[in-house]
Amino acid sequence: MSNKPIYKVIFYNRHQVYEIFAKAIYQSDMYGFIEVEEFVFGERTQLVVDPGEEKLKGEFANVTRSYIPMQAIIRIDEVEKGGVGKVSDIKPGDKIATFPFQGQTPQTD
Repeated sequence: MSNKPIYKVIFYNRHQVYEIFAKAIYQSDMYGFIEVEEFVFGERTQLVVDPGEEKLKGEFANVTRSYIPMQAIIRIDEVEKGGVGKVSDIKPGDKIATFPFQGQTPQTD
């Protein structure tokens, strides 16, 4: 295991569930937010490109720090090594468990 831990952060954002990897997370000085820094993306070792991870790379390309609302956090895990980030769609009626409220049904606009 490396000296600096890697965290898998799973959170709800705009009717989708994001799974990202980062080397630094902590409670923000802005009340109610978690700060995520030093994003980790999988290295391209194959010719096959994962479109989900490419979408995340594009979305977080110029981001040095992201502030995620605590109520959007589903789970944070410390992992031995980074993995492939992904974005999953939430279907209407699906229930998700976020902190601090459990079993919310996503609202549609």
